[in-house]
This record gives sequence, C-alpha cells and structure tokens, in this order.
Amino acid sequence: MTITEKVSYLKGLAEGLELDPSVKEVKLLNAIIDVLDDIAFEISDTQEVIAELGEQVDMIDEDLDVLEEIVYDEEDDDDDECDCDDCDCDCDDCDCDCCDGDLYEVVCPACGDSIYLDEEMVEEGEIDCPGCGEHLEFDVADEEEEEGSEE
Repeated sequence: MTITEKVSYLKGLAEGLELDPSVKEVKLLNAIIDVLDDIAFEISDTQEVIAELGEQVDMIDEDLDVLEEIVYDEEDDDDDECDCDDCDCDCDDCDCDCCDGDLYEVVCPACGDSIYLDEEMVEEGEIDCPGCGEHLEFDVADEEEEEGSEE
C-alpha cells in the first residue's frame, strides 16, 4: 500500500465516523488529514522525478561507456603512428624515408611519452625527448649481449 493509498484510507475512516465538522477537534483532525494528503502527493511526485533521473543517469552512463571505448581504442591505435619530427604519418601507410625499416619504441622516464626510433637513431645511443627535452642515453651493446646470452 502506497502512502497516498494510506492517507486515502484515513480520510475514509474519518468520514465513516460521521464526526461533527463544527467541533474544534474534528477541524484539527481534518486539517491533519489534508496536510498528510498533500505530503503524500509531494512524495509521489518526487519519486516519479527520481525514477526519471535514474533513467537519464543510466542513459548517460551508457553513452559514457561508448565514448570511453572510442577514446581508449583510439589511444591503442596511436601505437602504430610515427613519432618522428620529419613527418606526421601512420607508419603502416608511410612512404617516407624516416619510416623505412624497423622502429624501436623508447618510453621517456621523465614524461612517459613513447618515442619511436629508427636503427640509425638507436646506433647514435642518445636523443633528447621531443616531449619534455630530457636527454636520453641508451646502450645497444648491452641489449645485444643479453639477447646473445639468452639463446
């Protein structure tokens, strides 16, 4: 039984008593029942609004899930893009000289940016991070010795 139904039941009980409406106590009782009736309708309206808001929040959540999927999937696709200064290409479809051959990914410890290096850049052994300017040094000889000892 809802609050509105309970208040209607109380109204019916009061009317069934056939009380004299001119008596002060009866006037008070009728006024209390009227206030309860108003409160019950306000609560009912508020519950409807809350239900509508809940549905809207669910729709927003679904839309956000779709957007997150799009955004995070695009970030994963960025791993294939060239990060060199010579071009703004996608290395899968690239014809430029800078993307011929293998690319090596280095993550800058200062800013976390991924930097893609070709063989020539790796052989130089050092580079300044294009994102933050941090000077990065790497020794390929150590990596080659580790690979040789693992085999």
